[in-house]
Amino acid sequence: MTKLIIDGKEIDVPPEYTLIQACEAAGAEIPRFCYHERLSIAGNCRMCLVEVKGSPKPVASCAWGVRDCRPGPNGEPPEVNTRTPMVKKAREGVMEFLLINHPLDCPICDQGGECDLQDQAMGYGVDTSRFAENKRAVEDKYLGALVKTSMNRCIQCTRCVRFTTEVCGVAEMGATGRGEDMEITTYLESALTSEMQGNLVDICPVGALTSKPYAFAARPWELGKTQSVDVMDGVGSAIRVDTRGREVMRILPRVNEAVNEEWISDKTRHIVDGLRTQRLDRPYIRENGKLRPASWPEAFGAIVAKAGRLDGKRIGAIAGDLATVEEMFALKELLAKFGSSNLAVEGGHAFDPALGRASYIFNPTIVGIEQADALLIVGANPRKEAAILNARIRKRWRTGQLKVAVIGEKADLTYAYDYLGAGPDTLGELAGGKGAFLDVLKNAKHPIVLVGSGATSRHDGAAVLAQAAKLAKDIGATKDGWNGFGVVQPTASRVGALDIGFTPAGKGLTAEQMGTFGTLDVLFSLGADDAKVADGTFVVYIGTHGDKGAHRADVILPGAAYTEKSGIYVNTEGRVQMGNRAGFPPGDAREDWAIIRALSEALGKTLPFDSLAALRQQMFKATPHLMRIDQIEPGGAIDALAGKGGSIEKAPFKSPVSDYYLTNPIARASAVMAECSRLASGQILSAAE
Repeated sequence: MTKLIIDGKEIDVPPEYTLIQACEAAGAEIPRFCYHERLSIAGNCRMCLVEVKGSPKPVASCAWGVRDCRPGPNGEPPEVNTRTPMVKKAREGVMEFLLINHPLDCPICDQGGECDLQDQAMGYGVDTSRFAENKRAVEDKYLGALVKTSMNRCIQCTRCVRFTTEVCGVAEMGATGRGEDMEITTYLESALTSEMQGNLVDICPVGALTSKPYAFAARPWELGKTQSVDVMDGVGSAIRVDTRGREVMRILPRVNEAVNEEWISDKTRHIVDGLRTQRLDRPYIRENGKLRPASWPEAFGAIVAKAGRLDGKRIGAIAGDLATVEEMFALKELLAKFGSSNLAVEGGHAFDPALGRASYIFNPTIVGIEQADALLIVGANPRKEAAILNARIRKRWRTGQLKVAVIGEKADLTYAYDYLGAGPDTLGELAGGKGAFLDVLKNAKHPIVLVGSGATSRHDGAAVLAQAAKLAKDIGATKDGWNGFGVVQPTASRVGALDIGFTPAGKGLTAEQMGTFGTLDVLFSLGADDAKVADGTFVVYIGTHGDKGAHRADVILPGAAYTEKSGIYVNTEGRVQMGNRAGFPPGDAREDWAIIRALSEALGKTLPFDSLAALRQQMFKATPHLMRIDQIEPGGAIDALAGKGGSIEKAPFKSPVSDYYLTNPIARASAVMAECSRLASGQILSAAE
């Protein structure tokens, strides 16, 4: 530790700190524009100037290291002042320079009310300017469907350039020209291709980069703010849902160092318009091949007429990607009243909860990636399946301490890797003690074997999973204090479903068997839009959007979207998270657990709870770790999974996420996501098109 005296207060800080970090540790507030704690240091805005005793002029605290400060003549600790007249005058001068060319856009700027330049001009600037020259004009740039530019406002802090290059791993932004002619732009003015480009809006300290879909929609002080979690993938990013009245206006990230740091993916941020489009707001019944609006009693009557006296073996349920744990638990209890164990979660057929929790969660944890020194990716495209987790892998890779290898599809993952092969043969070689990357894995202190949905979504997914677990065990990835076997689940519902046993138990049918002609008479689909359903099966669809599941349904019961209900989700690392209600469902739509409770009474199989609290109480009795919010229940050993074996086909691994932007009903209802999908597929190339 190094001693410093900051504003007369003596503190100890690590020698690798910069002065800006040391000053903040001492409680001093340092203004800044170019400095960002998650990006490299640029030192080009000069707003963070401080006075170091003995220095003839102010120094940029973001670029000056603590170890570079000289002690006093008698060995006294270095002295730093942040509030002297010299510092005040220097900051006023810098602010005056920054505002020379800045337009007076505040009344019409989307950043108004949450703008760093606005706040710091008030706090550290002066109320007049000595410059009367004409302001420079810069042409706006095209960056794609999500980021709107107003480059007259740009102060060249280069945060956007550093973010796209360092965090996103897509070096598509840069600066052209010098001095007054300097401009930030994309190469050839094409659309950005990163799945995290929406974060540019958050890190831009002025109004140069703003949200295109949210342009001129609302002011920040008009909005109600609700803390929640994201369900667009299995990562469970911390988000803030901003609403005006009943309508969700935007979704922003919250800081959660253990999961998403302060980033969110574009799908998380921009599916907002999908929450209000193509919504199911009343029950429907299919008559003569067509769906007609109905009342709740009519819809329940149609279900009772079909399912009231059926044998439990002829009734099944499939849960979709966005289901909360509570509604899956309620549906499981309802089917148990029928004596049915025909339960499945979409994409969960390869996992068996009886083999232990470690067999289906990401055991190293997301923050644990920063300890890893070797990573083998098996049948996964983390960039599409879990963009935030992929950013964490890139963060570790940039330190030079992580070696990565891939078995599966060749894809641009934003970091370099050794490509070992396309399918199970290569995995079999490694598991058999051969292969080029085996020594790297064996010699690593914290190796990770990451298995993705390209491996687990196959018919032989369980056998592939077992072989990957055997490899993890053989290379020593599971030892005291470290479990390097991890499964990346691409959906928000899957880990929670497996935790509560929403799986075919005993002689229960799998999702594939339920989709076979003649096996079921009635199927309850809890937002399972991608489930295969056989002709002749009576489908009760509980969901939010008029998507594929609703098109196949015989009775539609309108549910609540994730922003319209309180619910528990479990992310891919097994972390229990609570999503909070920010608004209310439209029309006659109701929360899913309440629909299932009301339906159980109509069927004469009344469930023993009348409130969400009572439901949770029962659920916590059955699965106690679900009550520990924001905690991870350790998975345990993977020995049972590693010893399972099974026959494996030779077909190469292929990720089931073909279009990152259109993976669920909310995303498919979003016009913004549709445009992003067209851009990603190359159908639109530039602003002119």
